[in-house]
Amino acid sequence: MIRRTLPAVFALLFSTPLLAGQQTLFSFVRPAAVVNVATEDASLPQYNAEQTAEGEVLRRVVFNPVERPSLKLSPQSGAWDWSSATAMTLRLQSGMDWPLTVDVTVLSSDGKTLTSRIDLPAGPAQTVLVPLKATSALSQGMRAGPPMPWVHEGQRWLLTSSAGEVDLKQVVSVTLSMNKPNVAQSLMIERVGTQDDEQVQKAVYTGLIDGYGQSTRARWPEKIVSDDQLKAAAAREQQQLKGWMAERSQLPHDKFGGVTTGVRFEAKGFFRTEKQDGRWYLVTPEGHPFYSLGVNAVAPDGGRTYVAGRESMFTTLPQEGEPLAQFYGEGDNNDGNGSSSGRGFNQGRWYDFYAANLERTHGKACTPAAATDTAPAVDCPASVVDKQRWQGHTLDRLQGWGFNTLGNWSDSAVGQADRIAYTLPLSIVGDYTSISTGMDWWGRMPDPFDPRFAMATERAVAIAARDHRDDPWLIGYFADNELAWAAPGDDPKARYALAYGTLRLTTDVPAKRAFLKQLRDKYRNQAGLSKAWGIDLPAWELMEDPGFEPPLPSPEYPEIEADFKYFQKVFAQTYFKTISDSLKWHAPNHLLLGGRYAVSTPEAVAACAEFCDVLSFNFYTPKPQDGYDFSQLNALDKPVLVSEFQFGSRDRGPFWPGPMEVAKEEARGPSYAAFVKAALAEPTIVGVHWFQYLDQPASGRLLDGENGHFGLVGITDVPFQGFVESVRKSNLQAQAQIGKLAAPEKAATAP
Repeated sequence: MIRRTLPAVFALLFSTPLLAGQQTLFSFVRPAAVVNVATEDASLPQYNAEQTAEGEVLRRVVFNPVERPSLKLSPQSGAWDWSSATAMTLRLQSGMDWPLTVDVTVLSSDGKTLTSRIDLPAGPAQTVLVPLKATSALSQGMRAGPPMPWVHEGQRWLLTSSAGEVDLKQVVSVTLSMNKPNVAQSLMIERVGTQDDEQVQKAVYTGLIDGYGQSTRARWPEKIVSDDQLKAAAAREQQQLKGWMAERSQLPHDKFGGVTTGVRFEAKGFFRTEKQDGRWYLVTPEGHPFYSLGVNAVAPDGGRTYVAGRESMFTTLPQEGEPLAQFYGEGDNNDGNGSSSGRGFNQGRWYDFYAANLERTHGKACTPAAATDTAPAVDCPASVVDKQRWQGHTLDRLQGWGFNTLGNWSDSAVGQADRIAYTLPLSIVGDYTSISTGMDWWGRMPDPFDPRFAMATERAVAIAARDHRDDPWLIGYFADNELAWAAPGDDPKARYALAYGTLRLTTDVPAKRAFLKQLRDKYRNQAGLSKAWGIDLPAWELMEDPGFEPPLPSPEYPEIEADFKYFQKVFAQTYFKTISDSLKWHAPNHLLLGGRYAVSTPEAVAACAEFCDVLSFNFYTPKPQDGYDFSQLNALDKPVLVSEFQFGSRDRGPFWPGPMEVAKEEARGPSYAAFVKAALAEPTIVGVHWFQYLDQPASGRLLDGENGHFGLVGITDVPFQGFVESVRKSNLQAQAQIGKLAAPEKAATAP
């Protein structure tokens, strides 16, 4: 390990002037002897500072390709008092032709740390702001902040997020490091300092969103600047859709979207599954193979975002009495789940930009008139979104683009138009007990051993099935969504988080009583359990105490893991059987489509296969096979539905690309095509559903502040033309391939 100290003197050429509120802690081009600068597995070459192409003077630091090369600054004596500062500033530039990722750690004398990650792009130098209190875009109400760097008052700024907490009166070091660089990386640095006001931080989020709900910080081809442009785009699209719908009418499909050139299965009047020649199929009510190509969240209310308390974020919001003021509402998403943790601006007044843009495009113009001596005042009528027009136009789009299914979270009225197959969610809520597995993103796990869970399930299924029991267009129901079957991570406590979480509870929780009964039945007494688990349990009652912490699984005591697995198996079986039994009673004609897994355990997946008609997974991966071991799924011999997948970029307005980022908009279509092709190659997969129809608001959706570029259409209702054309091509090819895979000569034709 190499350790070096910075020389005392460097030649000073010139540097960027300080702005108001900035204080220099240490200059790398004009160093003072008040700061110790040391490197570990990094170096400062022994020559003067360098002048960049832009004429700025910076000092090169080389981080070697090892585990954690670092550069550390500390005071010569004592500690720094940063109690009046709001942020640390660093004047940096990548010394490479590519972006760099630099980790920052601020340490105080009590051992506490504040950490931040700098995603430093290639190009000119910029001033990086590291907030000295834990903060992130989420604290501003959104998943991801605006693009950085950002030019403000003639200077390039890069605002980071911070996590942790330090004693700002006793700061003892600042460390810059890199995590396992593949090759030597050069970072150019001029100075490190502090900022004592929040003007720049506030400016980052001021005037960020325009009157159409779009980012003001970027341009892209579909960006709207006028109402006339909206209307012209709608007119052009309408002509294109007419042609696509005419082409669709010539395709060999039955009325449900099944492929009539393929095998003819028995027509049973409702959607079902069937396996033939090693391949699983969904089958339409008319008996034709159906590859479910769906879209999630097809609904007119996806453009809502909170404005209360952050009105300065928006350049234009309608005033009371103006026609577009009808699209305000009130909400509260401060629900205490992991999805709302750390998020600011999650309740109060919201505005629906999507609905307002639909009104601008398709509504009738009206200007309020004041009263005169000869006529009374005239108010514009409150014209909510014309849902009938929206539904018809949306269905034309979906069918014209080659889709045949409404995915989860979609407007049920669209499904009831008898034009496209649809799915429905079962959201089981009630006063039953629940279990924490750690993150609890959408809430704690329901306790299926609690009789109140069965009652809640019965009620939820009865309500959901009430208006759909005999509808042949309904494929089936999803069993809730992305439950926390495990915790994030690969360690045993994450893998068996359900078992650990249950044993920590009190015995008034039915799941814990069920777990203890399982152990008593197997071991009879605490002596048997102590021997099997390698612990000293003086009394059985100690396991009944809240907070009981079982041992980690180990090769020396294999029964620990066996007991955890068995409990989680019975837990999952009880959960899915409860839902299955209720659905068979209330909706015997429709499929149970599985649990929409984001995180799962083998026990949960096996139980789902036992009691559900279809396994469903939300795969945010390049292809389905990257999301799960399909050899394990094939062994369960059940059809699989990809209930969510997505690809997004940062160049179309919303600041978050989503879990699956691609470099640019033009890459989304090829990524979609590759995913669908890989899905078709998997004989167990019977369909894929895109997440989602509409881009999320750039300022964050109501539910959890997500602000991703997910959409087939933007917040203005303008489609992303290149993407939808590519998606349409892939969808039509997929349906044609299903017809070829299900060759008629291989089938036993039904009467």
